[in-house]
Amino acid sequence: MDRLNPASPACTARTTATTAAGALTVVLLALWAADPAQARVACPDPAAERTPLSELRAGQVAEGNAVIVEGVTTGVFMGPDQLDGFFLQQGSGADATGLFVYAPRQDPVKAGQRLQVHGHFSRHRGRPQVSRLHRVESCGHVGLPDPVPLRLPDDADRLGEHLDLRVRLTQALTVTANHDLDRYGSLTLAAGGRLIHPGQTGRTGADRHAARQIELDDGSYRANPDPIPYLDHPGTRRAGSRIDGLTGILTQAFGEYRIHPTEAIDWSGGERPAPVPAPAADHLRLATANLENDFVTLGERGAQTRAERERQTAKLDALLQGLDADLLGAVELENAAAARTKLVTRLNRLHSERGKYTAVAHPAPGDDAIKVGLLYRPERLRLIESSADRDDVHHRPPLLGWFQATDTDDRFGAVVVHFKAKSGCPEAGDIDRGQGCWNERRTAQAERLVEWLREQRRGEYADTPVLILGDLNAYATEDPIRTLTAAGKRDLVHDNPARAHTYVFRGQAGQLDYLLGPESLRARVTDGATWPVNADEPRFLGFDGRAPAGGPWRASDHDPVWADLRLD
Repeated sequence: MDRLNPASPACTARTTATTAAGALTVVLLALWAADPAQARVACPDPAAERTPLSELRAGQVAEGNAVIVEGVTTGVFMGPDQLDGFFLQQGSGADATGLFVYAPRQDPVKAGQRLQVHGHFSRHRGRPQVSRLHRVESCGHVGLPDPVPLRLPDDADRLGEHLDLRVRLTQALTVTANHDLDRYGSLTLAAGGRLIHPGQTGRTGADRHAARQIELDDGSYRANPDPIPYLDHPGTRRAGSRIDGLTGILTQAFGEYRIHPTEAIDWSGGERPAPVPAPAADHLRLATANLENDFVTLGERGAQTRAERERQTAKLDALLQGLDADLLGAVELENAAAARTKLVTRLNRLHSERGKYTAVAHPAPGDDAIKVGLLYRPERLRLIESSADRDDVHHRPPLLGWFQATDTDDRFGAVVVHFKAKSGCPEAGDIDRGQGCWNERRTAQAERLVEWLREQRRGEYADTPVLILGDLNAYATEDPIRTLTAAGKRDLVHDNPARAHTYVFRGQAGQLDYLLGPESLRARVTDGATWPVNADEPRFLGFDGRAPAGGPWRASDHDPVWADLRLD
């Protein structure tokens, strides 16, 4: 368990008196000058030589020295699953100083008490504190000092001046990352709304994101907290949830500034999305979904046990049933025929008035561990023919199907793709130059896709529009998407990239999953959106997490995208 260290200055004069009465007078006068509220009571040993907290913070006292300190308790975290101590503060406002007191097995104290603490000065992981206590005396209740008002990013460079003090963030803060919630009980908050990946908007300056961030901690540094803090009634805490007026103790640990709250948090926003509306009878529902390693083989990339597999398939089935797509581009299927077959079998056990599914056989799925799949409903669409691009640039070859609506003469092509991920960076060559590693490979895949589709659109398909579905592993303004945009492809669902996201990486939201097509298709889209059931949910709700959720929540790490296409 890690312990806190305190921070911040407050000066209490060190006084030595020859008589108890004289010492008391000098101490009270000094306290009155520093803080009149704290001078209303005198500690039991007024003649004791006390060390100002500012001297401890400044390193003017050798580690291991016995010290006597006084101050007001501003934050109490004395449980064995908490920090095992409390925070003392001297003074208020710009002249305040705070420090952590490590007090395991000590009788509880209360916030607002003035205490005299006899112990030893020490450091824990470089952070100053008082520990090895042998005496804690209460000097009475004096109330809490006013919190230091702070705003981000304006005060980001001055947070180090207010460590271990009672502070208040005088603005709304948004949960932008929840990946450490079940592991360490912390959430990443951001001022000015959640963080958007720079590649999504084309705006540089991701370094400025750091000035907008702060960690909401839980008064503890323990791992795997039980219960998991900050959950709402459904048992989640989604990215996008908001806090206004966060008050607590500002600390620094594990390389981040963090707040341990001392007042109840008033949450707002972050509600789970409504179900996807049912498609109209005269529309086609198109969708793409990354299934995050839908493996029938246990012990590989997906489920490790039969129980995990049952949870995984239940989540994926709920997700896909909610989309109710007539045409589905599936990503991250195990590269085995059984994976496609069993997915179709599972979905056909679920009721839908729009009919059963079948899948396009992939003639060249490649040798990667995962592949793409293309599912459709024969009652809504007729498959004319299919093909795959066998070019070596694709390690997960795209799969193309030519379809005709069963009730009209409408024809279109649909190609499902999964470009190379940004992970697994090489040491040289296609390294990260601002768009993630393997950007050159993804751009080459996009260029080849454009060329291949041009080759396929000949003869009877010369004037047939083509839809691109899948996970392109590129944000909206990055080179692969620019390549497809230059070839006439448009996002069929999102008008504003700054408001689109299907994935959250290191607290930054962005879009990796797309439905793209020419303007002729876009003009016929009557409705569509990302269904945000996955990326904003904490990962412990997944099939292999600590507290798996029922329903579609966190069925994958990517959100699906859907659109309704009007038939002419």
